[in-house]
Amino acid sequence: MEKQVGIWIDSKKAIIVTLDGQKEEKITEIDSEVENNVYHNKEGNKGTFSSGHHSDSETKFDNRKKEQIDYFLKSVMLYVKGSDYLYLFGPGEIKTKLEQKIHDDKSLEKLNLKAVETTDSMTLNEIVAQVKDFYHPLQRKINMAKQR
Repeated sequence: MEKQVGIWIDSKKAIIVTLDGQKEEKITEIDSEVENNVYHNKEGNKGTFSSGHHSDSETKFDNRKKEQIDYFLKSVMLYVKGSDYLYLFGPGEIKTKLEQKIHDDKSLEKLNLKAVETTDSMTLNEIVAQVKDFYHPLQRKINMAKQR
């Protein structure tokens, strides 16, 4: 049976939906722990920083954030190893960073990345429905017709 994976991702978390066939599903959530703000120890008034000190602090923050994003994306990539198909979606640019990491990873060269789409924030049920609709669009129409 083919393993189909859909990942909704933003900078705070990734929701990974794995389908084995049309009925089996596994849902995994990974929190990112990526910092979104610069915090200075002795910040006080931002206007009191010398340009060098403020710049060093921002550079350290940027480097730390880059490492945190890299760790987060590697954690997400562990869930797609062994998958046949992948569908990425979500708001923001982190999904394209994940796409690039997947393309750069030689161990994932057999993974068939089907699509990368921009979507808004979604509930868990909406994410699962989006993945199912992506891989099995006719199945939803059949199910809706049966409910009528």
